Amino acid sequence: MVKFKIGILTMFSLLSFFKNSQAQTGDWPNLQKYQEANLALEEPKEDANRVVFMGNSITEGWAIANPSFFEDNPYVNRGISGQTTPQMVLRFRQDVIDLKPKIVVILAGTNDIAGNTGPMTLEQIKDNILSMVELAEVNGICPIVSSVLPAYDYSWRPGLEPNIKIPALNKMLKDLSENKGIIYLDYFSAMADDRNGLPKALAEDGVHPTLKGYQIMEVLAKKAIEEAIQK
Repeated sequence: MVKFKIGILTMFSLLSFFKNSQAQTGDWPNLQKYQEANLALEEPKEDANRVVFMGNSITEGWAIANPSFFEDNPYVNRGISGQTTPQMVLRFRQDVIDLKPKIVVILAGTNDIAGNTGPMTLEQIKDNILSMVELAEVNGICPIVSSVLPAYDYSWRPGLEPNIKIPALNKMLKDLSENKGIIYLDYFSAMADDRNGLPKALAEDGVHPTLKGYQIMEVLAKKAIEEAIQK
């Protein structure tokens, strides 16, 4: 189990490196990542209730930590390690809209706070998530906005106080969801410790969930998805 955790963390570090390299080679939103998989994906049946999970390494790693969550449900994973919200906006049509889901679960913002693609204000992060929400709605897709997961600090960029900024961003995302009349999926409240971080049992590196962390998320995500289906 220890070797497995180390392997996952090493993989995320390498993925982040390669995604940053990708940004330097012209495909900034990494549209190439899922192009073949998107073409191979069959059109959903009318009653399939396809759900696309749009996000960063936390979403991408979900399919590695517990592949059955996606294999046993009509869920499509479209997470890319290291990505920020402007990159997701650019690939939203290809990796979400064109797949014709009924629901999209958006989990984004922590890499923006970390400054992965440059400085971003909380307002700018919120606006990019709002852009994805509006793109979904205009295309008949029900958006679910997820809270950003807790993080006390970022090992790759320490000292940015995500434990303070993430709760502030989540308040903005909750308000956005209430104003739009859409579902807000609150992972933060169920996972945060007393430092507004993730305990080691839920995230060995303080950012990327362990299997136990993902199992908590799965219960909450399924509940939100069922609620969206009933709307």
